Amino acid sequence: MARTTVDPVDIGKMYDESAPISDTFNEGQIHLAYWYGDGDDTPMVEASKRITRKVADALGLRPGERVLDAGCGLGAPAILIARETGADVTGVTVSAVEAGEAQRKADASGIAERVRFEQADFSALPYGEGHFDAVLAMESLQCAPDLGATLAELFRVLRPGGRITFADYTTEERMGLDEAEAFAAAINLNRLPTLPEWFAALGAAGFAVEEYTQCGPRVFGMGPKFVESAETARGVLAERFGDEMVTGLKDALRDFFAPGPDRIGYVIVSARKPG
Repeated sequence: MARTTVDPVDIGKMYDESAPISDTFNEGQIHLAYWYGDGDDTPMVEASKRITRKVADALGLRPGERVLDAGCGLGAPAILIARETGADVTGVTVSAVEAGEAQRKADASGIAERVRFEQADFSALPYGEGHFDAVLAMESLQCAPDLGATLAELFRVLRPGGRITFADYTTEERMGLDEAEAFAAAINLNRLPTLPEWFAALGAAGFAVEEYTQCGPRVFGMGPKFVESAETARGVLAERFGDEMVTGLKDALRDFFAPGPDRIGYVIVSARKPG
């Protein structure tokens, strides 16, 4: 598996810059959305929450469990999960802006005692062994400079029998290596793993894969809906960032989703630390 040279500091700066737009465009949910088909008119914010809930459901979270959101973004998924499951959620991000905005959301959420955010690198966490019952990662593992080392660190902070569930992109069979590397480079990532490569990385870190759900057509296959959502939000976005930015966002979304779900997949994977 190819390794990225993107430094966590640079990733943090990238998200520092994009955080205000992400917060305005999708209410702090930086991951993709899930639609059942072209006729599904669910607003993008609610469709994004479907991914969050699928991850939470796959983890089987219970009240009082300690959960790590590895790469928490602006905090919306962690707050939703804490509110709906009763779990205590700690989110980490390398972006100082994201960590600050996420904590402000937590402080205003009414459940601040059960959700907190810190600026930290999920490849070198400030927690002891076995500290968490569960780990979730929403499209964040793709940013890891060394996926194996990051998974090993997440394995370390999980208790024996603890669970991890992540949602992320995959490279599908029809996408050649050069095309995959070009796609990843355009968004400052390593070449995205294939599903077998994801499984191999989990296994090498000590995890046992228990379940996975392929949902690329309902996520990456819904590119036009993301573009439509940007147009729907044009007024709010243009007022804050300018109309030219909205046009640029729509163009960027078209380019991003251009490969289609037969080349870029989307998977939710659950695994367990043996206990």
